[in-house]
Amino acid sequence: MNFVAIIPAAGLSRRMGEPKLLKLFDGEPLINHVLKAWLASRVNRVVIVVREDDLELQQHLSEFDVDVAIANPPPPQMKDTVLAGVQYTAEHYPMGVNDAFLLAPADMPFLSPWLIDQVIAEHTPDAAALIAPSFEGTKGHPTLFPWPFVTGVYQLRDDQGLNTLWDLYFGRTFEVPSNAPLIDLDTPDEWDARSEGN
Repeated sequence: MNFVAIIPAAGLSRRMGEPKLLKLFDGEPLINHVLKAWLASRVNRVVIVVREDDLELQQHLSEFDVDVAIANPPPPQMKDTVLAGVQYTAEHYPMGVNDAFLLAPADMPFLSPWLIDQVIAEHTPDAAALIAPSFEGTKGHPTLFPWPFVTGVYQLRDDQGLNTLWDLYFGRTFEVPSNAPLIDLDTPDEWDARSEGN
């Protein structure tokens, strides 16, 4: 089975007030923490979707063994960024009915290879389902999408987000002992609260 990670990194970090993926978090760029987790996991490839005009991030990503999918024009919504990643994956990799893609935000510094691999281990092609970890009943990331379900991404209306797919298709969660699947850094307060020494 093939597993591809799709990382949406084409946003403008409006809530943070500044570009955040190259901002230092515990001594290194935030995106490094995320990429290292994916690259140490069982996924076969990592596809990161970046705006065409974000040349600094593109240059930084050249240091990693990842596929950079250029989004032009900039995707207006998260689901458009994900769709760009799905299209890139379909064009470059032979994905079959037993395969899946995994999705998590680019700003999750506590994402771990163990967590990613646990999500993959839950994937059963004969009983395909969207799969996500949860902590104390709250769903988190990464989320696994069986490849046959990608048609649903294309069919979402403008007013529907990716969470709609959880209701359209069968989705299930499994409990994990840490709240890491819930932590992303969208605001300066969240950043300060999670940084080393705080």
